[in-house]
Amino acid sequence: MDQLVDGEALTKVLVLSLVFGAGVPAVFALGVRALAPVDGTTSVLRRSAAYLCFAVCAAAVVVGVAKLVIGSD
Repeated sequence: MDQLVDGEALTKVLVLSLVFGAGVPAVFALGVRALAPVDGTTSVLRRSAAYLCFAVCAAAVVVGVAKLVIGSD
């Protein structure tokens, strides 16, 4: 044990925390923004993009919970 900090584990935690801690909320915010009406209406394309953003967020939550339940690395 000649290292005080495991660099590989630290990098893994840093990357995952950035992706899930900042990336997923940013995608959710994009979905909310896509649902905001422009000129009083929301186009089908914007609504579809919003639903896609919400689906990505839901998938990230499901994958995270599944990893916790299964207990894999």
